[in-house]
Amino acid sequence: MDIRRSLRRSRTGVTLVSLAALLVSGCSAEKPTSTAGSTARAALAALPRATPSALMPYYAQKPSWRGCGVPGFECATMTAPLDYAEPGAGDVRLAVARKKATGPGKRLGSLLVNPGGPGGSAVGYLQQYAGIGYPAEVRARYDMVAVDPRGVARSEPVECLEGPEMDTYTQTDTTPDDPRETRELVRAYKKFAEACGARSARLLRHVSTAGAARDMDILRAILGDRKLTYVGASYGTFLGATYAGLFPNRVGRLVLDGAMDPALPARRLNLDQTAGFETAFRSFAKDCVRQPDCPLAAKGAAPARVGENLKAFFRKLDAHPLPAGDPDGRKLGEALATTGVIAAMYDESTWAQLRESLASAMKEDDGAGLLTLSDAYYERDADGRYANLMAANAAVNCLDLPAAFTTAEQVEKALPSFEKASPVFGEGLAWASLNCTYWPVGPTGEPQRIEAKGAAPIVVVGTTRDPATPYPWAVSLSRQLTSARLLTYQGDGHTAYGRGSACIDSAINAYLLHGTPPARGKRC
Repeated sequence: MDIRRSLRRSRTGVTLVSLAALLVSGCSAEKPTSTAGSTARAALAALPRATPSALMPYYAQKPSWRGCGVPGFECATMTAPLDYAEPGAGDVRLAVARKKATGPGKRLGSLLVNPGGPGGSAVGYLQQYAGIGYPAEVRARYDMVAVDPRGVARSEPVECLEGPEMDTYTQTDTTPDDPRETRELVRAYKKFAEACGARSARLLRHVSTAGAARDMDILRAILGDRKLTYVGASYGTFLGATYAGLFPNRVGRLVLDGAMDPALPARRLNLDQTAGFETAFRSFAKDCVRQPDCPLAAKGAAPARVGENLKAFFRKLDAHPLPAGDPDGRKLGEALATTGVIAAMYDESTWAQLRESLASAMKEDDGAGLLTLSDAYYERDADGRYANLMAANAAVNCLDLPAAFTTAEQVEKALPSFEKASPVFGEGLAWASLNCTYWPVGPTGEPQRIEAKGAAPIVVVGTTRDPATPYPWAVSLSRQLTSARLLTYQGDGHTAYGRGSACIDSAINAYLLHGTPPARGKRC
């Protein structure tokens, strides 16, 4: 039911990790919560340039590369301190993969990639997309490298609910109609949080974005690179910006595509993202009424009708879930249908699939298509197993920021603002913001501006109708970073690099290959 993540979807036809949603929520009921409109004044402080002696053994590691079952790729394991404040208190093992530069041309070093999440597997993204789908001229000159962040996928994953329990969680009604349903929703969040606390107690206090950024610096060193070259998408922009703030003098060429704003508190981030999904949905609606197969309104109808009819369809599903042909007996209720629609907002190439799925559900009482979209979002396979994306997503977000809300009553009071931001999705996204309220460990982070004074030029990319990382966030981050160049893509979907714009791709390729950032104010 956590429908806010921030992960980028690839265009390889594989849904892998690439959604994006952001889940920017915070976590502890005991901690004070920032107001929705406030922004951070303090800037993230850089770490000392000299590596502390206690960390030197980590920086001196020699990776032992081995085959890992994917042709052309090598894998290794590195270690990092579980707690950077106490390096002697234990380690965390991190999975690393690379594909060596193919040539021709002089090798430029390593290019780290991260698809976002938090919780998306960077290793999976590398092997299924970046290592084979990035522009050939970039792969020719760079070793393509990824590390699964701590708590994610192959790097000691956070574990919470599994199988049927997770099925129940994802089907929980996130638009409660009465106090009983509100209590059921709260119980679901508590059960999820308690499971995470019970099954991942060792890790749960140590999966912050700051920790993951410090891990990347160890990896940079053991790869033999003097500075970090990095492309982060979606939440990966927050990870990359955090690295720049902590290690500004080690910034090489950084691309932050689909940028998050690190200065905003959780509630404001959630509200902004709600508005972002509304922007994307309106774009879908305008396209839908131009198509002959739009199931939500007649061809040529006012786009506003699309939203009204979708909302009515959701209400119908709330009372009468549809069969979906699922071998595990799941039906398509309001929660799963909403997730399926939201999943399609990340990439306009899925709009035709969404129209077809909605038509099957609305006209033939067949919910299979929307269930497939929802399962892709949650990374649930045909055998009912879930990747650890949703568990890691909550674990990182709940550690990075104080909770968006501390009680259900606060959510109820905030409903009008969320429903104003998005008449279709606002109510559900407001209640989804409650997910960190019952988290078993308190947050360690807070909203902070990131300036990265002294860093080399950093390219920040924003898409004007991005649903998951709204364009104003890219503008804001580019104004915080003292060396940023903002590159704007005027279009739909989440992120911009490698999504079909030759203008964007050529600008980023020139930066990665030659160190030439885009001209100030460049728009594509």
